[in-house]
Amino acid sequence: MAETRPPDASRRSERSRRAIYDAALDLVGEAGYTRTTIEGIAARAGVGKQTIYRWWPSKAAVLLDAFLDRAEQAARGEPDLPDTGDLEADLKLVLRATVDELNSPVYDAPARALAAESVSDPALAAQFVERLLEPSLQLYVRRLDAARAAGHVRAGIDPRIALELFVGPLAHRWLLRTLPLTHEYADKVVEYALHGLAPRE
Repeated sequence: MAETRPPDASRRSERSRRAIYDAALDLVGEAGYTRTTIEGIAARAGVGKQTIYRWWPSKAAVLLDAFLDRAEQAARGEPDLPDTGDLEADLKLVLRATVDELNSPVYDAPARALAAESVSDPALAAQFVERLLEPSLQLYVRRLDAARAAGHVRAGIDPRIALELFVGPLAHRWLLRTLPLTHEYADKVVEYALHGLAPRE
């Protein structure tokens, strides 16, 4: 007679958590953040709403964890920015990929929802910065440190300020929808940031 093993509670919990993540992201993409509810997420995920409330205090917290989980999966296997020895080419490659991500419907709706919610929720904003933004920005810091060591940028630059010359313009154009966010724009951002605006001799 085959041995009967008890259900694996941790595996079941992981399946439920994954279903909740998918449901939260799908609903925000389909209906928008304001129309997404804990009840709707629970129904889509096939779990009780008390399961969600046991793990998260709000739908914003659910969405943040779901968004972070998707970002971590996307970044898996790519721990650092490319370093071919050509800083300009490497940064253009990375910013073009960022443009594609920002323009993706999968990313756009939850990211905008979290950005809007962070305005009125400082605790959520702090988590978003600490858990998602800052680790991503540190990739730029390491790449700029390597460029500085190789003599490709000035010795005195502050990489934490310098990286904002690259990521700041993309975030501004994406968030405010001032003009289309394109690869060509990303390339110009890199060129202007690296070479400046003064006339070249």
